[in-house]
Order: sequence, then C-alpha cells, then structure tokens
Amino acid sequence: MGWFSRKKKQAEVARAAKQVPDALRDHLSHFVTTRRGVEAWVEQPTSFNPPSILLVAADGESTRRGLPSAEYGYHFADEHGIPCYDAGVVPYPKRMREYGLEAKRAARRAEGR
Repeated sequence: MGWFSRKKKQAEVARAAKQVPDALRDHLSHFVTTRRGVEAWVEQPTSFNPPSILLVAADGESTRRGLPSAEYGYHFADEHGIPCYDAGVVPYPKRMREYGLEAKRAARRAEGR
C-alpha cells in the first residue's frame, strides 16, 4: 500500500467517524468497557444492509449496530484494543447462540411454561 493510499484510507475513516452519532459511539464503548472478553465482527455492506459491527462478550452477550463504513468498525476495534474479525471469513462464536437460547429458556420459565 502506497503512502497516498494510506492517507486516503485514514481520511475515509476520519470522515466515517464524524458520521457516527454520539449515542451509537457511547453504546458501543459502554458495551466494550462493561463486559469481559469482548470481540468484534465487522459485517460488510450488502444490497439490503449497511455495514455493521457485532460485539460479543465472553459470556455470549452481544450487540449489533449499523455503521457508516466497515473501515470505521475496524478502527473502533483497534481504538479499544479488542480482537476484530471479518464476519464473512470468521464464523460467529457458538457462545453467542448459546446465550440467546438460554435467554429464551429463561423467559419461558419466567412465564411459567
């Protein structure tokens, strides 16, 4: 990657960071700082969905939010010092699905089913 390409990419990330609402940035930062073992999966844009980031904690709790660009997702993870993966290459962790199933079971038990 040449010097000009690097500068152009940095400018794109800076522009995307300005487009991120404060509430979104605060939500993602709060999730990272209040959970243990958080990892990020950046989801590339499709014809139906914008780029997004999925944060998964060590216990499987997760949050997904749309982003102005995939580059910002990588920048966010780097800024917070968390591992970051491309969702199209690295599969989502099993603990995330298990956490969701356990939450559904707990809700059913609370309803009395």
